[in-house]
Amino acid sequence: MKELKNLPLGESNFKTIIENNMYFIDKSMLIKDILSAGRVILITRPRRFEKTLNISMLEHFFPMKENSVNLFKDLKIWNEKEILEKYLNKYPVIFISFQGSGRNLQLSS
Repeated sequence: MKELKNLPLGESNFKTIIENNMYFIDKSMLIKDILSAGRVILITRPRRFEKTLNISMLEHFFPMKENSVNLFKDLKIWNEKEILEKYLNKYPVIFISFQGSGRNLQLSS
């Protein structure tokens, strides 16, 4: 019998969704698209279009002080060995979110 997964209702933290084995539509190839897009990227999507979740995925892909191998090993980006070698856990990350009632600024290095 197949294990039932929870729906990530209201959850926008990529790491929490993966670690708790919740349903997740694999958009990890967005990382490749962003890396090949150029210097400036503007992400404009309607509300409730997973912008924060996608940015959270990026937040966990790049930071130097995090080992994100277990988060990405079952996703499509895992097949992109050149990208993994060059970018996975190699850069400092500044994550700014205006979601919710307060403003948050997090620095992951």
